[in-house]
Amino acid sequence: MHPDNLGVFSQGILVSAALVLFTSFVMLAQARIQPLIYAFAWQGALLSVTTALVALVSGHAHLYISALLTFGLKALLIPWMLYRLTQRLHIQFDVEIVSHPSLTLLAGAVLVVFCYYVALPVAQLSTLVTRNTIAVSMATVLLGMLLMITRRTAVAQVIGFMSIENGLFFAAVASTYGMPMIVELGVAFDVLVAAVLFGVFFFQIRSSIDSLDVDRLDRLSEKGD
Repeated sequence: MHPDNLGVFSQGILVSAALVLFTSFVMLAQARIQPLIYAFAWQGALLSVTTALVALVSGHAHLYISALLTFGLKALLIPWMLYRLTQRLHIQFDVEIVSHPSLTLLAGAVLVVFCYYVALPVAQLSTLVTRNTIAVSMATVLLGMLLMITRRTAVAQVIGFMSIENGLFFAAVASTYGMPMIVELGVAFDVLVAAVLFGVFFFQIRSSIDSLDVDRLDRLSEKGD
């Protein structure tokens, strides 16, 4: 369906979905830890706005609860936990050297085009108001994976993992108007527990090798062999 034929709130879904995708590129291009956390928080906030708009257009009231959970957990609590961890580890102002940043962004653009190509038949057959955002949800997942692959610090890789979870949640909203509430509550609890465990993991790495660069773990393993 052409965007001109959509209502105001349906067009708002497309705009907010595009901004969610934009934050994935911001995270890919960001070399500093602190702005990377801020970009992840903005992605969570935009994801909650998109979910609320889908609830408004589709009439699925449970999505309002999902939007509130997403905002509280992914836009406030987890970014705050990550920021506090970086402060305690004194790495909030660290800069990570990203190899070939231009090629990384180009690879991200190629992944977006690929996702739109794959999702085109689904979008044409679907009758959901969110059919035009299915490709965005897929691209968010793949860009989160790309962030994990191209970064060496544990914090950046954890944020990439959380971004993948954002994309999966977005895919559930876009394809089926969300999961059952008990499933969403379970996933939210699992993500929160994972964030706590990652914090413990950060301190263990820092105390062992005095760095959060995971490449040093590989070098230690090679020396041990």
